[in-house]
Amino acid sequence: MSASHGEFEEAVAAFVRHLDLERGASAHTLRAYAGDVGGLADFAREHGARGPGDVDLALLRSWLADLASTGHARSTLARRSAAARAFFAWTARTGRTPTDPASRLGAPQVDRHLPQVLSVAAARTLADHAAALAADGAPSRLRDWVTVELLYATGLRVGELVSLDVDDVELGTRTVRALGKGRKERVVPFGVPAARAVDRWLGGGRPELATPTSGPALLLGDRGGRWDQRRARESVHRLAADAGVPDLAPHALRHTAATHLLEGGSDLRSVQEVLGHSSLATTQRYTHVSAERLRASYRQAFPRA
Repeated sequence: MSASHGEFEEAVAAFVRHLDLERGASAHTLRAYAGDVGGLADFAREHGARGPGDVDLALLRSWLADLASTGHARSTLARRSAAARAFFAWTARTGRTPTDPASRLGAPQVDRHLPQVLSVAAARTLADHAAALAADGAPSRLRDWVTVELLYATGLRVGELVSLDVDDVELGTRTVRALGKGRKERVVPFGVPAARAVDRWLGGGRPELATPTSGPALLLGDRGGRWDQRRARESVHRLAADAGVPDLAPHALRHTAATHLLEGGSDLRSVQEVLGHSSLATTQRYTHVSAERLRASYRQAFPRA
């Protein structure tokens, strides 16, 4: 390994450790930053940089231009630009580089597609279909039912849902304690239908799948281990197809929950707390979804639209 390769590699590794230990970034975020900054390091070395201190704004712009020329999407360019800015802000702050060459690095504008959501009727159809299938008491169908109900009722991410332990759910107060991004804990309420599904799952579904090694996981797979995200997503896709509602990604149930909360009169701050957003700006996009749905309804129903 060359000395320059080692200098870059040490800096990237230290940056990722900082994100993990001091910022509490998720494993997915850590992998993304390591890959993005590692790709920048490779490009910089190919263009004569011996370490982070040799990188300047012109080189960073060349890197983004090279990515654009090879067909990378604007969303990818924006993410890698953000990774470079975070990395060099950190190297400057920790004295690894004399200045921050990325402080004036721009990023391409990303198309902001409004998240797709289910209508209230479609969400009810999906949940009712899952409940009807679970009436036979089969553990897998009870698990499908509680998955749909909790995702919609709480707005949890799929990863947050499968990470829940039994003690994280309080049926008495109808609340769930979730650990979100940055390892931030939040308590989210849920309604009677979701409580009914959880109660049935805990009383009849989970005990059927539990083994001596299951541990405290709320949702269990067919072999008794903690249910994984991929299986949960497959479950929601399958139920949506069976119920005849739009086949949206399970994350759309989170979008749907947020939109329905706002349409029902919740304020932005409350929705922000439910979803666990660190920035109110992230939550505000759901106001655009609600407004667009209102405009669509107006155009369809009003004679002089």
